[in-house]
Amino acid sequence: MTTDDPGVIHCDQFLAHPPATVWKALTDPELHARWWAAGDVRPVVGHRFTLDMGTWGQQPCEVLEVEPERLLRYSFATGTLDTTITWRLRPEGTGTRLFLEHSGFDLDSPLGRTALDGMGNGWPGVLGGIERALTAARQ
Repeated sequence: MTTDDPGVIHCDQFLAHPPATVWKALTDPELHARWWAAGDVRPVVGHRFTLDMGTWGQQPCEVLEVEPERLLRYSFATGTLDTTITWRLRPEGTGTRLFLEHSGFDLDSPLGRTALDGMGNGWPGVLGGIERALTAARQ
């Protein structure tokens, strides 16, 4: 994880799967629930959905930008954190390099600072969960 901008989280993960498979992990609700959170995520600009984050509650989201198998951007925790999550996929060898940018944390607010620290530490494990979910789905 890197944070060149103090209010932005950057992570990336190599996944031993083609971009189409990684895209499905990001956009198929059933598969998405296996590695991160349940919710009716769909790659349609303007689509509103809620992610069930367990003890962190229901987080409202809205899809902002879609480039199939290349980019998915959505608002996250609308009304509380008001952040943006951007996923970028890049073919790499026989797999895909998945880049995450989680931006918009309000560093002037205690909630924003706490969320940035917690999510900054948590995202690498979440990205690792994608590989495990895709491998299990293949079996």
